Amino acid sequence: MKFIKEKYAYLSMADKQKYIKIIKDKFERELAKQLDLIRVSAPLLVTQESGLQDDLSGVERKVSFDILKDGKELEIVQSLAKWKRYALKKYGIPTHKGIYTDMTAIRRDEKLDEIHSVYVDQWDWEKVIEREDRTVQYLKQTVKKIVKAIIATEKYLKKDGLELAHLSDKVYFITSQKLLDLYPTLTPKQREYEIVKKYKTVFIMQIGDDLSDGFPHDLRAPDYDDWKLDGDLMFYHEVLDMALEISSMGIRVDKESLLFQLKKSKKEERLALDYHKSILDESLPLTIGGGIGQSRLCQLLLGRAHIGEVQASYWDKETLEDCKKKEIELL
Repeated sequence: MKFIKEKYAYLSMADKQKYIKIIKDKFERELAKQLDLIRVSAPLLVTQESGLQDDLSGVERKVSFDILKDGKELEIVQSLAKWKRYALKKYGIPTHKGIYTDMTAIRRDEKLDEIHSVYVDQWDWEKVIEREDRTVQYLKQTVKKIVKAIIATEKYLKKDGLELAHLSDKVYFITSQKLLDLYPTLTPKQREYEIVKKYKTVFIMQIGDDLSDGFPHDLRAPDYDDWKLDGDLMFYHEVLDMALEISSMGIRVDKESLLFQLKKSKKEERLALDYHKSILDESLPLTIGGGIGQSRLCQLLLGRAHIGEVQASYWDKETLEDCKKKEIELL
């Protein structure tokens, strides 16, 4: 773990808990205001045959178990991207309004480090749009509103005397292909670091499809974000000297992009699932949505060196010893 100690300020355990609550309450209100969202309750469990489970990058193992009464196999959700689209229809949410919820999940294959945990907590949000909104311009407008909500939360903390983050409110937009063109000899993570350290607040667009080098910038499931209209929102995190991803989001697939992406990913068997049929027959609304990491945002705004400082989770012996050595107190 790269740790810039001179950028790190001590916070007591009690103060961390206090400010975590303040951040979550304030940001939730700001997000709802900026994107015109209402809060809803969301499931922790889904059935396999529903097609509502998200495959993320497509390789993660789900946490599953059977129910005693009927033997039904259930899976803990990995994200709610598909469920939210159903919910918008079920709740009758009108165009340009949406929903958000607290999403918690267990990702058993997550590599534990200073920004990754097996326990995931995020604000999942989704909003109904028109076909003419399926543009890069609309995507950018939405990203700017999310950044506005984050900056408002940072300013709220400063009023309380806490100034541990120094974020830029100006978003630099770049496609993953242009990023590769800028740094052709670097890995995707190295490219992210260079561009985010330079511009501080960056949205990398068009993630999922192959680039000119024959590889995608990062893996994306083929059946929720449109790879031409998605991206990752990143901030420069001074304490760790790194590009910290706060949100993955995008305009969701329509019929055409779903068919293209499933064919390219050789996942066309998914077209038999209920969720995918609902996109093909256009019975689900067109939407934009994403997830915003709750612990990640707290880590960023509180200038924390390890995500375990802002969430209670499992950490291996090596991590515990390393943090103790660096005088980093985990919850």
